[in-house]
Amino acid sequence: MRTGTGTSTLIVLRHAKALPGLGVADIDRTLNDRGRRDAVAAGEWLRANDLVPDLVLCSTAARTRETLALLDVGGEVSYESGIYDNDPDGLLALVNQTPDDVRRLLLVGHNPSVHQLVHDLTGEAPNTFPTCAIAVIELPDGWAAARRGAGTLRTTRTPKD
Repeated sequence: MRTGTGTSTLIVLRHAKALPGLGVADIDRTLNDRGRRDAVAAGEWLRANDLVPDLVLCSTAARTRETLALLDVGGEVSYESGIYDNDPDGLLALVNQTPDDVRRLLLVGHNPSVHQLVHDLTGEAPNTFPTCAIAVIELPDGWAAARRGAGTLRTTRTPKD
């Protein structure tokens, strides 16, 4: 339980649109032109809405790393190979291990696990979670207490919003 530090804010971001995987290992796929534009716009939105993270947990895939670089939000970054495994329980475990002094956490990952994580934590989620979609979740009891239904979905954003 957090004491006196306020609500923890989890920002869940699905990587931006990537090139098709023809002849390239999935983990090595990079962004296409639209994906690069969407990632820059997502970063602008995060900064404009005071959602710059203290810590970023990012998949090791090329498309998530490129998305993060184009967001240009700064903060400490931890590249986590487990995010690429696309397991919502694994994502929750990473959230639970976040240090108490982190107020805003950005998780950059893949569908379907990021969409499922949003649903699991809040009991609600948009019907779809397209590339470069963002969900902002408040966790009133901190990272270690994050569990199914513990969060509140504050807002979502997609590139088409």
